Amino acid sequence: MKTLLEIKDLWVEVEGREVLKGISLKIPVGETHVIFGKNGSGKTSLLMTIMGFPEYRVKHGQIIFKGKDITHLPPFERARKGIGIMFQRPPTVKGVKLRDILELCAKHNGIKIEELAMEFGFEHFLDREINRGFSGGEIKKSELLQLLLQDPDLVLLDEPESGVDIENMQLIGKMIKKLLQKEDPHLPRQKSGLVITHTGFILQYVTADLGYVIIDGEIYCQGNPIEIFEGIQKYGYEECKKCLKRKKFLQLEVE
Repeated sequence: MKTLLEIKDLWVEVEGREVLKGISLKIPVGETHVIFGKNGSGKTSLLMTIMGFPEYRVKHGQIIFKGKDITHLPPFERARKGIGIMFQRPPTVKGVKLRDILELCAKHNGIKIEELAMEFGFEHFLDREINRGFSGGEIKKSELLQLLLQDPDLVLLDEPESGVDIENMQLIGKMIKKLLQKEDPHLPRQKSGLVITHTGFILQYVTADLGYVIIDGEIYCQGNPIEIFEGIQKYGYEECKKCLKRKKFLQLEVE
């Protein structure tokens, strides 16, 4: 399968502190990958680095997107090339209506904002200021509407289940499925996704092709997402950390 995103031995620091240490992964076209990890493990740092936020300084390594090195491109250039992100805690934007930013997102694709908002019961929020007074679930819907209209090839989702109640989670899952072209499992997909999660509950609503565990800025294992999640539920992240230490110890013995 054709690779959409490749990360090669990525080392990143923020304010002089290493937050990512030798991250490597590949996401083929049409696949969705999920990264599990405790809060503060480096999950959000990885998404922010892929998106190109300047405070995340790449010390070493490469980010390859659609076969091109984008390691040092600014965020707006990455967005133009087809990368979109849903933030876990996006800001409130006073004085700017949600409709205004959605019109910018839909400028070149012809998608009708009203129809899309009505599909997800969000039409009454279009003339409200962005995220002002929104609940956790409403913020997620706002972010996902923007992504659906942006129509990126690679979708970065930061804790999509965070702050969302059970009633709204089903609709959030539906929006993500539409975004990643997962509504019909028999049709070929061109959209890829990288989802990060602390709880893993997003897997009840969106299927993933490959899972990783990140600990202290390092990816130490990968495999079936459901099996990884079941292991985390049973043993917790602390057991993952012990396993990582054992793995490093064995590597040192071999060397």
